[in-house]
This record gives sequence, C-alpha cells and structure tokens, in this order.
Amino acid sequence: MIVLGLETSCDETAAAVVHHDRTILANVVHSQLDNHRPYGGVVPEIAARAHLSHLDTVIRHALADSGLGLDGIDGVAVTGGPGLIGGVIVGVMTAKAIAAARGLPFIAINHLEGHALTARLTDAVPFPFLLLLVSGGHCQLLAVQAVGQYTRYGTTIDDAAGEAFDKAGKMLGLGYPGGPAIESMAAQATDPARYALPRPMLGRPNCDFSFSGLKTAVRRHVATLSAPPSPADQADMAQALQDAIGDVLVDRCRQALKRFSDEHPDGRTLVVAGGVAANRTLRRRLQAVAADSGFCFTAPPLPLCTDNAAMIAWAGLERLQRGLTTPLDFAPRPRWPLDPMAPLAIGAGVKA
Repeated sequence: MIVLGLETSCDETAAAVVHHDRTILANVVHSQLDNHRPYGGVVPEIAARAHLSHLDTVIRHALADSGLGLDGIDGVAVTGGPGLIGGVIVGVMTAKAIAAARGLPFIAINHLEGHALTARLTDAVPFPFLLLLVSGGHCQLLAVQAVGQYTRYGTTIDDAAGEAFDKAGKMLGLGYPGGPAIESMAAQATDPARYALPRPMLGRPNCDFSFSGLKTAVRRHVATLSAPPSPADQADMAQALQDAIGDVLVDRCRQALKRFSDEHPDGRTLVVAGGVAANRTLRRRLQAVAADSGFCFTAPPLPLCTDNAAMIAWAGLERLQRGLTTPLDFAPRPRWPLDPMAPLAIGAGVKA
C-alpha cells in the first residue's frame, strides 16, 4: 500500500510518497522562508498564494522521485487542519481533485496527528506512548493510545515554545525563523546567568505550559541593551532563553511521565515531535528526563521534525490500513483538537 501525502498548513509546501513498510519513496518540501523573512513571521495570505503557485510542481517532483505515477498510488492524504485556513484549503482541494479524478481513497489528516505518528514511521514505536508536541504553534503533552485515540494532559494557556523562540530571535535581531538562530547563538554564550528569566508554570501540579511572560521578560531585558545588541549580548540572552524553555519542558514532562506511568504501565516511551524537537540541546535534556523515569526516548530525524508531507502520508497509511477514510465533503478546519474532550485552554483557542 502506497500513499501520496500533501502538507500546506503553514509555510511549507510539501508532497511525499510513503510505502506501508515505512520506506519514504519521496519527500519534497518547498520552503517559503524567503517569502516571509522580510516580515519576521508567516503572512497567511502570502503563504496561501505560494501554496497555490507551487503545490502542483511539488507533487510532480514527488511522484517523479518515487518512480511512480498516480497509477501506483493507493490513497491521497492531506493536512485538513489545524493551520492557516487559506493554505489548508489549497491542499485539501488539490487532494480531493486527485482522489476524485483517480477514484482513490481520500484521507484528511489532523496535522498534529501527523507529528504524533512520525515516531511510528521512523522507529516503529508501539502504542501507547507519551508525546510532547512542541512547535511554533503548538505545545501539548498527550497520551497516544492508538490511531485517533489521544488524551491531552496539558497544553499552552497562551503561547507556544516555538513562538517564544521566534519572537525572541526577532527582538535580538537574529532574523526569522528564530529557533535555529537562537540555538546557534546559544552555543557561543559565556555568561547567560546575567539575564534572570522566569520559568512559567514550573512546579505546578498540572501539565500545562505558558510562554507569554517569558517573551515579555526577554523584551524588557533587550530594551536595556545597546541597539543593535552586541554578539555577546545576543549569545548570552539566547542561552538564557534556551535554558528557561528547557527547564519548563523538563518539569512539565516529569509531571506527565508520572501520570502516564500510572494510567499506561505498558507504555514506556517518551516521544518528542514538532519543530522545536530539532533543537539538539533540548533533545538531550528530554532524553535525560525520560531515562530518569525509566522510559525510552524517541525523536524524529531533524528533517521530519519540521512540517513535511511524509508524516501526513504515513498517518494516511495508518488510517487507510484500518479502513478509516474521509468523505469528499470534508471541510478544512482552522482548529482541530486531537483530544476533542479536552477543555479549551484559556487564551489558547487558536492553538487547539
């Protein structure tokens, strides 16, 4: 069984072809970073127009790389949400057109489920497992029991960790995206302790996150620096921010690991996915906290941490193998929680 996957939820136009034996036959990503870098962040209208301009070409390249035509495809999977609705519509309508024209199954995938199941594509991680999903738009801890079965332990009550990285990078003059730039500058730090940054939610009994106050603290410190900040200032602040975010993620994961162990004694894997999972320092810290709790640790290869279509194709395969397809009247969703029973976090409705 082979599935074509499409991803257009934010600023990556992507198509991939994946075999049910976990072979990625093709994985093509057209980055829009140059389109959005002048604005310091993703502009939804620009993103949607870029998806519309490039998606057909990206699909053709993926099919060519795989050595297959559409005759060799058994289904079409696409991100149906959550995400920037203009881009999601472009992907969904394209996938529907291919499915209808070729008589193929259509599978709308929750973007978060794509991230959640990536560890099963790369490492065959068995159910159940604990997932830390951490990116520019999402920060959640979930128990992953099976395909389509998720229990949310905690989420951000305001901003996500990746957003804190991006906004701090912009404030420090490091450009967009901020996450990779912060990680690179942090490696050059000599005195990060001179910046006292808060650790929001640290020690709280639940598993929720908050990063809005941390962003504000960075802004106040940056306001005291010379303009533009010196490389030494940038490096020390980058390390201070990375340390603060790491402390919060480790603390929240410890809380979730305790709960997960009680509820799922047969599950012993912590999976970290999403764009922030590409940060090597944070990976090492999370691997250590998993080991302390007697858990294995899994994170996707760096190219599969950020948005890509291979994860969407794999999630489509997981669903198609279970007979879970989507009717063609599916409506794209700007919001789509993995756990529909979880309460909406105050101030975080758009992150669900």
